Amino acid sequence: MSTTDIIGYDWPMGRWEPNARGRLVEAALELYSDRGYDQTTVAEIAKRAGLTERTFFRHFTDKREVLFSGAGELQQQLVHALDNAPDSLPSIEAISLALEAVAGGFSERHEFARRRQTIIAENAELAERERIKLGSLAFALAEALRRRGVSDPAATLAAEMGIAVFRVAFERWINETNEPDLSHILRVSFDQLKAVTAGK
Repeated sequence: MSTTDIIGYDWPMGRWEPNARGRLVEAALELYSDRGYDQTTVAEIAKRAGLTERTFFRHFTDKREVLFSGAGELQQQLVHALDNAPDSLPSIEAISLALEAVAGGFSERHEFARRRQTIIAENAELAERERIKLGSLAFALAEALRRRGVSDPAATLAAEMGIAVFRVAFERWINETNEPDLSHILRVSFDQLKAVTAGK
């Protein structure tokens, strides 16, 4: 999910362009923040990054994917973590463990996540895409629970609850000025969920 570890290149200039993907992401975030998502074009993003439109489309299918290109990898990591959770764990605890494991990868991306979420919140199309992404994560987790022998509706309920906790914890994390650990916030949030469901 890193935006700084992929090397891109620019054929028209006849030389390698270090970190083209990261430069495109940074340029897009700057323009989306300054001018608005709808008012920004791919050509402007590429120009701001010092690259070409051709280079942009080597890394992203469109300008929206600058903000969502890591969704598939995140889903794979979550499912992998859940598949490897101990079989003895109850469904919600297995999901909690998987989410905490993935959250560790967010530790150095606080500022990027904050800027990204601000842009998404200001655009109805992007906000809808974010909801679809979260729905896809819940569906994938429910499928993983079924492979663990959990039947419906329990599998779907546990997956939906897990993603709801993740969303609340993530929003709290990006709004914290002291940048606390997302995994810690998730643990606290799941503990609070348990207290609520236990009637405490």
